[in-house]
Amino acid sequence: MLSDQLPATAKVVDVGLRDGLQAVDTVLSTDDKLEILDGLLAAGFTTVEITSFAHPRVLPQFADAEQVIAGAPRSPGVTYKALVPNLKGALRAIGTTIDEIVMVVPIDAETARRNQNATPTELLAALAVTVEHAHQAGKQVTAAIATAFFATCRGPVGLHELEEVVKHVSDAGVDALYLAGTSGMETPVEFERGITLCKTLVPHLPVGVHLHNRNGFGPVNALASIAAGADWLEASFGGLGGDMWFPGDNSVLGNAPMEDVINLLHSMGVGTGINVDRYLDVVQFSEKVTGIGSYSFLSRGGTRDDVARAQWPD
Repeated sequence: MLSDQLPATAKVVDVGLRDGLQAVDTVLSTDDKLEILDGLLAAGFTTVEITSFAHPRVLPQFADAEQVIAGAPRSPGVTYKALVPNLKGALRAIGTTIDEIVMVVPIDAETARRNQNATPTELLAALAVTVEHAHQAGKQVTAAIATAFFATCRGPVGLHELEEVVKHVSDAGVDALYLAGTSGMETPVEFERGITLCKTLVPHLPVGVHLHNRNGFGPVNALASIAAGADWLEASFGGLGGDMWFPGDNSVLGNAPMEDVINLLHSMGVGTGINVDRYLDVVQFSEKVTGIGSYSFLSRGGTRDDVARAQWPD
């Protein structure tokens, strides 16, 4: 049975405050972001990606990155991450109290050029420098390997290409890496093969996955990933997120809705430590402040209990 191949628990990391808000035109106030963070912590999250150090001219949504980090409540066992697109952003992040820096390294050269105005080779070099500076400051670094399996306006990415980049980021001295399904067109088989490759090549490194949902496979890709040994899963409240330059309807460009991922995991007997009702409070608050409704089935269709308690119309 499939459930026999799954672990008893899975770690989930919410990236809505970063990847989610990056795709939202409305610039939320720092207070609203911190209220979302409070809700995530109350729901049971222990690791949250809370901001980005992209240039404010490019992503004004994160002009308050330093203020969000300074205002984030501190509790034992809670880790805050921030994404950086380049060395300049990394140095800004290192100057804050952020716990972990996530640096993006796409495999696809055109994605790297359009998103970060650099080549993958240049970004790998910047990653090595970032690791050196971050470790001196007592911070962890995760390499986000973007377009790990499929690239928009290109198609499939070869497993040999992924293998080469995984070796490079390991040589750079990162503390962890994750495989990003950037386009949302990835399949469970691709995630399974990617995780298996990483666990063979770099068994000393924790390996996560970052889930998008253009083809609707996000939650299933989560199952395939943890069955293959992934150490954590990343998704976003309400399914917000996505690359602003990708073609397609916004409703399918976002992250996998975290509420659907958690709902599926729980239905398969995999614990997450997340209180779904409290998490749905976060989703509802996000809908209020962004003006964008959740794309998740759980938010729109309700829980099993909701449907069981429903009354037939007269």
